[in-house]
Amino acid sequence: MMIDLHTHTIFSDGELIPFELVRRAEAAGYSAIALTDHMDASNIDLIIPRLVRAVEKLQPHVGIDVLPGAEITHAPPALIAELVTEARQLGAKIVVVHGETIAEPVINGTNRAAIEAGADILSHPGMISIEDMLLAKEKNVLLEITARRSHAFTNGYIAREAVRFGVPLCINTDAHSPSDLITKEHAVRILLGAGIEESRIDSVFENSRMLVEKAIRRSNAQGDKKEN
Repeated sequence: MMIDLHTHTIFSDGELIPFELVRRAEAAGYSAIALTDHMDASNIDLIIPRLVRAVEKLQPHVGIDVLPGAEITHAPPALIAELVTEARQLGAKIVVVHGETIAEPVINGTNRAAIEAGADILSHPGMISIEDMLLAKEKNVLLEITARRSHAFTNGYIAREAVRFGVPLCINTDAHSPSDLITKEHAVRILLGAGIEESRIDSVFENSRMLVEKAIRRSNAQGDKKEN
């Protein structure tokens, strides 16, 4: 089933409230979704607690895993580590950093700072350097193959070099509207179109599944600490 760990709600520039986004994802056959709105120092403490509350209310009533998250967006590289830490402290279970897509003027050095900060996913990392790819492999930061049109221009480069060097990949939609949600079958076509061999595709989905399980374990451990 489809796992999508990069989506947006009305808390940033998405079209849907969290409950509706999750409902539509469940209807589309998703098994897990992360709500990762755009954040910086101005809104991180506003959005994450509200996503956490929404997920806590909703999770018992749906059949998919829902994770509150964050996408640290256009932050100066020197601030990324601080924001990643703050996002986790506020309750984000999946932390994405908005990578150096060629579709936007993202500051050089963002990819490296995100990886060094231990983000879970580096989204649409553009023409990421081999050195940064190898660091992502070392730190087990997933590089994103994206279904979002403007950011997908470098999917082929990312896929080719990641496979060459054994860097873990995931596929996400970066959904902003209902029409951005995709089926797993469509995700497979995107991965094939990026040049990933059919025999390697299962491992891409497995990386996302393992990250979801890691996030849930981390959340449960934090809950146990609070109780004690």
